[in-house]
Amino acid sequence: MTLQSKLKVLLTMMMTLIMLSGCATIEGAGEDIESAGDAIQDAANDAEN
Repeated sequence: MTLQSKLKVLLTMMMTLIMLSGCATIEGAGEDIESAGDAIQDAANDAEN
């Protein structure tokens, strides 16, 4: 395997790891936004009653 081939494999693996860790981060942010929306909705419902 040439040096260029090894670098391509290494870069591909690094990009895959970065993308996978980004997915977990985005999922966590989505859950946080959802829970904040639920809290706002609950507060609006309490104010309405």
